Amino acid sequence: MKNFKPNKLINTKNKAFIVAFVFIAITTLISCNEDPLDKVPLDSYTDVTVWNDLKLAEAFANNLYNVLPTTQHNWNDRTNRSWALSASCDEAYNKFDDYNSSTINAGALTADNAYDFDIWKPTYSIIQNCNIFLSKIDNVPGDEAWRNRLKGEVLFLRAYAYFKLTCDYGGVPIITEPFNLNSNFKVDRSTYDQSIDFIATELDKATALLPLTTSSLGRITKGAALAIKSRALLYAASPQWNTSNDINKWKKASDAAKAVIDLNIYQLYDKNYPDIFTTNNSEIISSRLSSKDPQWSAYNGVETFLSPSGFHGWASFAPSQGLIDAFGTADGKDITDPTSGYDPQNPYSNRDPRFYKNIVYDGRAYGKPEFFQDRYDAGHSNKAEFYEGGLDSPQGWDTWNNSETRYAFRKYCDTTYNYNTETQTNKAWIISRLGEIYLNYAEAQFKIGNESTAIQYLNLIRRRAGITTPLAGLTGTSLENKIRNERQVELCLEGHRYYDVRRWKIAQITENKPLMGVIITKSSNGTRTYTYKKVQDRIFKPEHYLLPIPRDEINRTGLVQNPGYN
Repeated sequence: MKNFKPNKLINTKNKAFIVAFVFIAITTLISCNEDPLDKVPLDSYTDVTVWNDLKLAEAFANNLYNVLPTTQHNWNDRTNRSWALSASCDEAYNKFDDYNSSTINAGALTADNAYDFDIWKPTYSIIQNCNIFLSKIDNVPGDEAWRNRLKGEVLFLRAYAYFKLTCDYGGVPIITEPFNLNSNFKVDRSTYDQSIDFIATELDKATALLPLTTSSLGRITKGAALAIKSRALLYAASPQWNTSNDINKWKKASDAAKAVIDLNIYQLYDKNYPDIFTTNNSEIISSRLSSKDPQWSAYNGVETFLSPSGFHGWASFAPSQGLIDAFGTADGKDITDPTSGYDPQNPYSNRDPRFYKNIVYDGRAYGKPEFFQDRYDAGHSNKAEFYEGGLDSPQGWDTWNNSETRYAFRKYCDTTYNYNTETQTNKAWIISRLGEIYLNYAEAQFKIGNESTAIQYLNLIRRRAGITTPLAGLTGTSLENKIRNERQVELCLEGHRYYDVRRWKIAQITENKPLMGVIITKSSNGTRTYTYKKVQDRIFKPEHYLLPIPRDEINRTGLVQNPGYN
């Protein structure tokens, strides 16, 4: 794998880079020109031209949004591991080994083989271009408010890029000036705490420049900056990095989450739960929109690659049995609680309402019946059939795409349209939402000793989900386990679990056992028997709490490698 070489990002490439960004703005410029033929040729936009026109500067800034994850399923885009994070922890299984998750899950990760899971080079490439923008924007003539908004956005995007790097690698080199031919490319790694302090400071700067709200869906706001600061400080306070359990770090994390809550512009979405992930609504703080226009492609279509095989989907990212078991019962009890009423031979009844909203399981109706007439023509229905011999089983339709775990994700799927015949709908990957902030706040409040406040915010999440029995009486380890369980359930398939088990330092437990699925046998009278099977062996080594810095980057710069990687 090639790695970040700053000298490759200057001179000729910078000019080509700017031309590429200017292309984004061309249609806007043409629409403002009375004569669309009376314009400067595309290839004549130079460095000087771009940094003398706020429209062109904004086009440059717009492309830096590529550091944010999307719902698009692009195997070769190493800045976008939205779905792959779930398959690289105990949350899900990906049978097609997208993004090289199998190497991580097998415990075989080295400095030479992270491949498409590694984000070092593309992330530093974006940082370089953020630095170029920030070195120029103050001198671009035009409206000051517009200029400040763009500057705030790029400060956020650079901070977000660094946060991504710290999540994967720990402390990293902090570079704030564009490289040029005279630059010293050997920059030492900052410590993790220094990196987080930089990120938090940059997000504060961005917050001061950004608007509270925006009419443009997907643009960064104050809330977005404060939400990522909340997550960064929560991670920094967690056992992975806060080995002495410094309470001041938890207080900072608590204050950061409360700052988002106190904006008073976001509310938990209490209507149809699945709509949180398919509509623009009151809960979303920031998201990255993917346009519908180029989306009819199985590579990008959420419904295509998540739906069961009998519905002509790929079941590409399939929930693990461990995730299924994390959903409690309707009254909010764990299924391991003997008073919960959980029935192992009727495992999908009387479960947490979020189970029915997030998961496609055997017997669950999926999509409108008229969308799947071929199932009815074959004497079946739109109820999923994961039992052996069913339409969604290895013996059913599209067998190369059957779910290995015998489950599929309902989350993020828009079932109001027929993805088999219609263009994919617009999709937004949720970067942050109020539900996460409540969970951040509950965890930090618990850690500083305010257990009643932690329970209060857990109950807000659970009541919105439809659990009417409030939590009460939990304390200590039992409450901490419930906080972690709520994150596992509420935030499933949103890219959090991979990092949560690492920051909690429990990955050696959660990731060091086989990923399981279910085998469902249907008898002639319709009764079902459930047994459980190993889908994939999983191995986790101590060094895998962090990714290795790519070897050629180590060789080129002399950076100190993460522990455990030769």
